Amino acid sequence: MTTVLLSTADELHARVRTGRRVVVMTMGALHEGHATLIRTAREIAGDGEVAGGGEVVVTVFVNPLQFGAGEDLDRYPRTLDADIKIAEQAGADAVFAPSADEVYPGGEPQVRISAGPMGERLEGSTRPGHFDGMLTVVAKLLHLTRPDVALYGQKDAQQLALIRRMVRDLNFGVEIVGVPTVREADGLALSSRNRYLSATERRTALALSQALFAGSDRLAAQEALRARARELPATHARGDALSAIGESRAAADTHAVAKAAPGGPAAVRAAARLVLDDAARLSPPLALDYLALVDPADFTEIPDGHTGEAVLAVAARVGTTRLIDNIPLTFGAAS
Repeated sequence: MTTVLLSTADELHARVRTGRRVVVMTMGALHEGHATLIRTAREIAGDGEVAGGGEVVVTVFVNPLQFGAGEDLDRYPRTLDADIKIAEQAGADAVFAPSADEVYPGGEPQVRISAGPMGERLEGSTRPGHFDGMLTVVAKLLHLTRPDVALYGQKDAQQLALIRRMVRDLNFGVEIVGVPTVREADGLALSSRNRYLSATERRTALALSQALFAGSDRLAAQEALRARARELPATHARGDALSAIGESRAAADTHAVAKAAPGGPAAVRAAARLVLDDAARLSPPLALDYLALVDPADFTEIPDGHTGEAVLAVAARVGTTRLIDNIPLTFGAAS
């Protein structure tokens, strides 16, 4: 399969469509995380070389509206030739790499998409206006590429949630699919910004994923404890049940466990924060922007009584590089 490079919407619209068009939106500097998205898109679209097969289009556009004052717009890597090779190897039919004039004819748009209250939380609080710019370009690219399905990575969980909300609220006729985060062997989430890290900075940056895994492990341990306690005879008192299981640490904290919701959101936050606090004392140190345990529907902090899905999210700086990561959790899974 040969991947073609297109720079205008007219060129893209002139292509014959025989099946579903599946789009993967990127800002370039493609890595294995993007390749995973493209391979998933290829599976959804089907084999483009057989009758009825669809096509995979990868967009490459560094959107200036997403970068605030002092952010790394000029520093952001542009590697189009390498991007085309990665896209081709992963199964893309076309790379759509429009100019700023093609996306924003006449200059910056006067009418933009507002991300609303969700866009002011977490990343939106740290980067004012970022999500307005992101949604504006996503809306533009959805119109320009006219896909049946569009794929986005779970690593940018708040972005994914906002895109889903925009598509639903504004009646975009496209299916949005989230693809799990791809990690390197040491656990660091794949990101175009990882290339900025020195060897020592990278060691510190590992605390982001380690904190998330610590929170996830804490949740899993508490859920398992409760599941095992429920298997004991109902005549056991709560403390006796925990002691009978042999969970000495939990038995000593019977009252707190009994009062907490399944999985204990407060305990999950605390387990993650311990890792981040340790990383703040490293050289170079990790400078935490936020650690949040939120409802994926609106990115507000979940209460202690929460059951169901949640997102544990973290953002921090190591040296001059800002990184984000998250992990999905389910509270009350063992209920």
